[in-house]
Amino acid sequence: MNTSASRPSLCIGILTLNEEKRIAQCIRSAHFADQILVIDSGSQDQTQALAREAGAEVHDYPDWQGFAEQRNRMLKHCRGDFIFFLDADEEITPALEKEILQAMQSPDDVIWEVMWDQVAYGRALSRMKTTGGVQRMFRSASIDRFEGVVHEGAKMKAGKLPVRTFKARLLHHSRETIYASIQKLAQYSQLGAAKRAQKGKRGGILRGFASGVASFIQLYIFRRGFLCGPEGFLYCLFVALEAFFRYAMLRYDREHLDKIVKR
Repeated sequence: MNTSASRPSLCIGILTLNEEKRIAQCIRSAHFADQILVIDSGSQDQTQALAREAGAEVHDYPDWQGFAEQRNRMLKHCRGDFIFFLDADEEITPALEKEILQAMQSPDDVIWEVMWDQVAYGRALSRMKTTGGVQRMFRSASIDRFEGVVHEGAKMKAGKLPVRTFKARLLHHSRETIYASIQKLAQYSQLGAAKRAQKGKRGGILRGFASGVASFIQLYIFRRGFLCGPEGFLYCLFVALEAFFRYAMLRYDREHLDKIVKR
């Protein structure tokens, strides 16, 4: 980890759970940060040991209460003027590293978002069209808290802040194997359903089918997934299945979802 008195300090925070395959590579990509902070959710593999070996500061919070709560816990340990949130299946490229360091020199209180280059089943889906970015870098003192079951959002002390987008993209190893994709499908479908249950939305097979078909058409046709071969097809299919099962769970797993929301 690098430190420099000539610039504000940077914390790169990573949430983990059984990420031994990717965590070392992820941390290596964050080498330029002043503090690399790993908040683990009770991993049963070598994630914590590998993270410490790679130079990260690790804190274990096995009592899972959602992504937002884990990020709130992370904020308590953050010592940087800026914080960049990085997932264990992501990598910061040299081009993005350069932009991050340049952005930290700005006096403006803004939120920085980054676009993804998806990597699925061993292939970079670079011919797919990227749409919206994900908000990842903030001034630490500006964040009040995070809220949300999944796709959590930051609540800022000063209210809504301007958003700027990095030009360089973040590598996202989102789908490596079919088996892992099925596991991710179950996890994110449930969390997405819980989020909608919290808002009082209703589900069902027809609504899920419509959502899944619309998602697949959007990704495979309009966002050019068809240009990325069989890997592009599989990626689009799993995202569409996630959309379908969200609404199926809203209908058939409602009692279980209500328990998740009340935690």
